[in-house]
Amino acid sequence: MQPWKRLRKHTLLSKPPWLTVEAHEIELPNGQVIPDWAWVITPDFVNVLAVTDEGQFVCFRQTKYAIAGTSLAPVGGYLEPGEDPLTAAQRELHEETGYEADHWQHLGTFAVDGNRGAGHAHLFLATGARKVSETHADDLEEMHLLLLSRDEIHAALLAGEFKLVPWSACVALALLQI
Repeated sequence: MQPWKRLRKHTLLSKPPWLTVEAHEIELPNGQVIPDWAWVITPDFVNVLAVTDEGQFVCFRQTKYAIAGTSLAPVGGYLEPGEDPLTAAQRELHEETGYEADHWQHLGTFAVDGNRGAGHAHLFLATGARKVSETHADDLEEMHLLLLSRDEIHAALLAGEFKLVPWSACVALALLQI
């Protein structure tokens, strides 16, 4: 199997630091050329499912502009330029919840869209989580911190209450590790 080749690119929209849309001219392995393949550039992000020593899962009920109603969500946020994913995960956990964790497990790094780009999701499980301070989140959404039991978070996952694919993947992969 041969990869696709990018022949040219030009920027259609630039809204740093959150979004760039490019048009790529690409050549497929069979020689076919597609002159205007849309490519989306967004920052990489982290999602973290944190678990306390008491076995409670730290998550949020929140709103998001692109989601109807509310959704459950793990901790998450964008990487700062040049920031290591683990450092970003630790920072986001502390900022959004006031929690820190003793043990960190990388659950994987995943492309968000295999054909259009849109960054990468770095997923983590944090265990031994404990509250050390108040939150310092600068999120625009209304968020309510929740502590769920394993049975509650498992039922919520199966019921589709984590309404974004990276959130569901983070929770599912974390539950497989515990």
